[in-house]
Amino acid sequence: MERGLQQFYDTDRISLDSVVQLNPAQCALLVVAKPRTAFSEKDKFKIDQYAMNGGRVLWLLDQMNASLDSLSLGGKFISTPYNLKLEDMFFKYGVRINSDVVLDLQCTKIPLQIGQVGNQPQYELFDWYYHIAAQPESKHPIVKNLDRVELSFASSMDTLRTKTPIKKTILLRSSQRSRMQFNPVDLNFEILKYDPDPAKFDKGPQNLAVLLEGTFPSAFENRVSEELLSGMKQLGMEFKASSVPSRMIVVSDGDVAANFVRDASKKQTLPLGFNRFENATYANKDFIINAIEYLIEPNGVIEARSKEVKLRLLDTVRAKDEENFWRGLNLALPLLFLGAFGWLFNFLRKRRYAQN
Repeated sequence: MERGLQQFYDTDRISLDSVVQLNPAQCALLVVAKPRTAFSEKDKFKIDQYAMNGGRVLWLLDQMNASLDSLSLGGKFISTPYNLKLEDMFFKYGVRINSDVVLDLQCTKIPLQIGQVGNQPQYELFDWYYHIAAQPESKHPIVKNLDRVELSFASSMDTLRTKTPIKKTILLRSSQRSRMQFNPVDLNFEILKYDPDPAKFDKGPQNLAVLLEGTFPSAFENRVSEELLSGMKQLGMEFKASSVPSRMIVVSDGDVAANFVRDASKKQTLPLGFNRFENATYANKDFIINAIEYLIEPNGVIEARSKEVKLRLLDTVRAKDEENFWRGLNLALPLLFLGAFGWLFNFLRKRRYAQN
């Protein structure tokens, strides 16, 4: 992702331990991408005050410790939360990431070995319900007319009431045929041995990416000591209990912006959004670039992408249920038309020659 962004922006990596504060004048956008360890109160305070002073934040977070690589090693894996200790901040900002994993019948595929011929293993692609192919339905410029976005082991999110008015826009959600597995999540490939039961995927769309806009309350309001306030004053800094109007986006999948590796020895990576199993490209790159553009400048070139185009995603469950009906209709209808045409042709022909 970083290499792609460098075509449009000046990018750099920041260690929060190495800076006293994050200055929005020097850093227009902070991308928090797939953290693995808990944030300290000091680091959370720096991000919070960065947001209070008008800084924009793109959060790409894995709530649960789950990956296909971990599962592939032993065929079974128990997924538990990362415990990033960001819950109090998100509660103040108006969103909660739940400790679960969303499964969706609208998903991408992974290969599994089904046998072996000689020394050659035989693979077949199977629907992998944990890799969601999310079709954006919002008319917001970030996702309007966007193709499907692939998310891996994403968690559901809830929007919450906040002290200050914050507009919450759902950018990505799962399909109507979704369900969740809750912490701790027992992951294995056994789920692929049987056809899915659509009746169990009955929890409806789950929020996977949320845009927050407005005046944010500080997560450290009434929690700052006099000693810290004094130290900030000596450094020419001022604590802010609420932000200027600002924006941030929270996505419950850290891999939505990850490039998969083509050849580790040559350090070659695949394009963002390219699914190496299906040999297909999803709209992850467009989604991330649109999100960054909107966070930095909402009235920029993103408006040029807002022309009306309707994308329809096939309902695979309904298609399977009605397969025999449509197959019979496609076979019978042409024969009926052909029979009717033949009868009408012969009728008119006999009538014409009978008159002669």
